Order: sequence, then structure tokens, then C-alpha cells
Amino acid sequence: MRYSPRPPISSSTRPCGLSRTQRIALGGIDFVPDLSGALYVPEFDTLIVADLHLEKASSIARRGVHLPPYDTRATLAQLAVAIEASNPRRLIFLGDSFHDNDAGSRIAQADVEKLAALLVDREAIWIVGNHDPVPPADLCTRLAGHVLLGSVLLRHAPGPLEPGLHEIAGHLHPAAAVAQRGHSIRCKCFIGDARRLVMPAFGSFTGGLSISAEPFVALFPSGDYAVWMLGSRAVHRFPAKRVY
Repeated sequence: MRYSPRPPISSSTRPCGLSRTQRIALGGIDFVPDLSGALYVPEFDTLIVADLHLEKASSIARRGVHLPPYDTRATLAQLAVAIEASNPRRLIFLGDSFHDNDAGSRIAQADVEKLAALLVDREAIWIVGNHDPVPPADLCTRLAGHVLLGSVLLRHAPGPLEPGLHEIAGHLHPAAAVAQRGHSIRCKCFIGDARRLVMPAFGSFTGGLSISAEPFVALFPSGDYAVWMLGSRAVHRFPAKRVY
């Protein structure tokens, strides 16, 4: 699935996410990171989110570990905030939107209605993930293996790239730590270089994998990358040498 850029529009009439200072450039396109971990693309009027893992708690509960069943509701509430901030025409979900293929049978009707309300008058594309290769058909009506925005390939998991292509993926749930005033602060983050960007997990009940872990070392073997950490009030950019 491929999209061409829409005609330029005035930035004064179109909000660009919660971050007012950070932009991530990839493949000649500017992306605006949101404090929630979403990514807004003004040129395409598109909001990208990765790894919602809806109904993760109810999935774990089936194995006898009883958790409060409110992770889906919290995730959808955060999604509503991100949508309100950017008011996108299109949403693209980068896979693992549901924690498993049976999540549709466990999600509360109120949450189904909330999700449907968020998508009214918006195009929604659901990229399949490893957790939800067959997501609920009644909720995810438009599936894709990947989406192209210009030269930027959107897919669930990072992978090999053909010449001329760039990539935005999820799957790895990146998190980074930085030393500030004698204390270590750890946050979810975006991590990327000139060719690829890995997004943080959006879900309220998702952890983070340290950027020092082997999967990130394999993706960025030169160590020449940056991270955009999700603070409580702002998105903060750090070079690789400052974080771990």
C-alpha cells in the first residue's frame, strides 16, 4: 500500500502533535513525536501508533495471574488524547494492536464503542503483528502487511532495507536511560538513525527493552543513532553517547 504526499497546508491551521520543539526527519519527511509515543506526519495528515497490545491483562489472566482489566481502557484514553492533539485524517497501527488473536472475544463492549468512536471519519489501517496476525475482523476492517509513505516503509518489525527505502517499525518497545544530576532516568523512547526509526510501545501495559540490548545493537551497529525520550512534559533528544 503506497501513499503520495498531500498538497502542502498551512501549519498554522493544522496542529502537529504535542511536541512543539522536536522533529524527526526521515526520507525527506518530517515526523512529529507525541508525548504518548505516537508519531504525527503533517505531510500525510497521519498519526502512527505502535504496539497497543489491547487486552494484554485479560490474556495474562487466562493463565491464572489476575490483573486489573483496565489496560485497554487506559490505552484508548491515551489514544484519544493523541488524536485530539493532531486531529489526523488517517491512523496507521504498526501491529500488535491486540495482544493475541482472541482479544476481540474478551474486549468490553464499552471499549469497542470507544475505539469505533475514535475512528469515525478517519481512515484506519491495521498492520498485522506477531501477536495479532489475525486481528478481530469486525474491529480491524482494513489490514496491511506494510504501508509506504513516500520512501518510508511502515511495518511491524524492523528488517532488511532495500536501497532507497527508509523504515519506521515497532515491535521492540525501546526504552533508554540517561544520567541527570546524579540520578538515572529511564523512559520509553524512539530510537533512530538516517535510515530507520523504531517507535516505543503505545500500550499502557507494555514494558520497554533497553536500547543497549542485542536487537538494537544489531540494528545500529555503528552506534551512530539518536533517541527521543518521552518525558512528562516534553520529548527530549539525546545522542547515543548520552544514553544507555
